[in-house]
Amino acid sequence: MRLLNTRTLQLKEFVSDFPPYAILSHTWSSEEVSFQELHLLEARYKRGYQKIQKCCEQALADNLEYAWVDACCIDKSSSAELSEAINSMFQWYQNAERCYIHLADVEGPYRQETEITQLTYTLDGKASRWYTRGWTLQELLAPTNVVFYNQRWQRIGTKVQLLEEISDITKIDEINLISLNIKPTCIGQKLSWAAERMTTRIEDMAYCLLGLCGVHMPLLYGEEKNSFRRLQEEIIRTSADMSIFAWGIKQLMVRTKWGILAPEPLQSREAGRLDNFERPRPI
Repeated sequence: MRLLNTRTLQLKEFVSDFPPYAILSHTWSSEEVSFQELHLLEARYKRGYQKIQKCCEQALADNLEYAWVDACCIDKSSSAELSEAINSMFQWYQNAERCYIHLADVEGPYRQETEITQLTYTLDGKASRWYTRGWTLQELLAPTNVVFYNQRWQRIGTKVQLLEEISDITKIDEINLISLNIKPTCIGQKLSWAAERMTTRIEDMAYCLLGLCGVHMPLLYGEEKNSFRRLQEEIIRTSADMSIFAWGIKQLMVRTKWGILAPEPLQSREAGRLDNFERPRPI
């Protein structure tokens, strides 16, 4: 795991005994700074570099010597490193001292005519784009200490302070937002949380759910929707949770040919109403 020194913006690699660190959750733009570009002079003119700087400044203000930003801390030219990082990412967010969520499209907070303050909404009254991305689901749920910032890096509030609003937008129970360990949650519910989300690459809709579903598997970019089938097969292999099969009820009424596994997370959206359950084990 590579971490940024928050004073020098130099990268340092750790194999074990990770120091306390902050971690960034954000939406990508066309001006992100990669691992190869980080120390190039021209990279400093990109918006992505300013985001790295602000993240490190905030971490330093929180007395954290290190920070992790996915864009520059992973060498994506190495398929082995990328696979290890994606399979470890949930744990990295979970172990962070602070998680900073940067909402690039939010200037507010804004006060609507109803006098209901929408702290993580855009100027046109829509929830931030951050809520629509596949990768940000685990970045919301894995860490304990989460703070939201607007586009100018002004503090909006903590996850605990914004629980009601976040729950309303994501359709995730407040108790699950606080911690996934308080209330047992079935796989079907977890998949339903991703049903309306998107990723740039088709395969990432499966890969972004690895940590949340508690499984590991190799990445095969180019397999497209087959990645979600592999994810479900791995869940079935390692879990007794039958809710993975609770999908596509409405679609079954109009289509006759379906396999036993859902073709994509979208078909699991109705499983959000399920409670935790497992198949009976032999006595």
